[in-house]
Amino acid sequence: MPAGAVNNAGLIAVVGATATGKSALGVALAEALDGEVINADSMQLYRGMDIGTAKITEAERAGVPHHLLDVLDVTEPANVAEYQRDARAVIEQLSAAGRTAVLVGGSGLYVRAALDDLRFPGTDPAVRARLEAEAVDAEPGALHARLAGVDPPAAARILPGNTRRLVRALEVIELTGGPFLAELPEPQYVRPAVQLGLYLDRAELGRRIALRVEAMWQAGLVAEVATLAEKGLREGRTASRALGYAQVLEFLDGRISEDEAHAATVRATRKFARRQQKWFDRDRRIVWLPPDRTETLAMALREARTPR
Repeated sequence: MPAGAVNNAGLIAVVGATATGKSALGVALAEALDGEVINADSMQLYRGMDIGTAKITEAERAGVPHHLLDVLDVTEPANVAEYQRDARAVIEQLSAAGRTAVLVGGSGLYVRAALDDLRFPGTDPAVRARLEAEAVDAEPGALHARLAGVDPPAAARILPGNTRRLVRALEVIELTGGPFLAELPEPQYVRPAVQLGLYLDRAELGRRIALRVEAMWQAGLVAEVATLAEKGLREGRTASRALGYAQVLEFLDGRISEDEAHAATVRATRKFARRQQKWFDRDRRIVWLPPDRTETLAMALREARTPR
């Protein structure tokens, strides 16, 4: 195989927890492999959510085209099925042009949606709104009891307090007439791919997260959230829950102090990073690499160029 050739996959994914350096490695791989980057971070889909999502800047992109960044307003909900459609369309376009698609992000379900044979049942806004209203008015545990009555296996896998998943399960059952699959199927690529993961031990990752949050505050996260609040951030079902943004909104609304918002962001981000790592640990196809070492890019390129 020629030294600069990519494996027959033409599709590389760079995954891992937040603050591990995925964006920089993605750009370096795209530069080396005649590729373009596809965002797989659900919160980087949003226009204006730049500081708090550590969205890669124009300068950091180094001229490498990036796709699926800044495609939603903060009032719009992120939808994994729509992301799957859009990401696969970009992958097909790049493949047809003979270019490498480099998927970069830490939203595990979005990564799997792009890479794997996953099918997402449709949604009905009216049904969803009705179920969400019922969830607000219902007694604690009522939705879970209803789900247990129609789909016991799904109820056994969804916590009674997870209202979002309970509503989704009941919506799918109502729309399809079938059971809600509470667990994802075994992973199976829809086209050949290589997944590269960046891993840091918990202590170092926690240190980096604290530094990143402080840098975000210094860069003007509070002002960014205030600007987005004027554009409807509070009404955005998905965007308003983003790490940092939810905590700063609490500060702006006078419910907590700025110092409390800062500390809560660090705690929530560390907790989220642990969940990310657990998610990706379950995927045995990922090749794990140490970030920020001089040999990391060489190791990643070696894996990317290995025939599969």
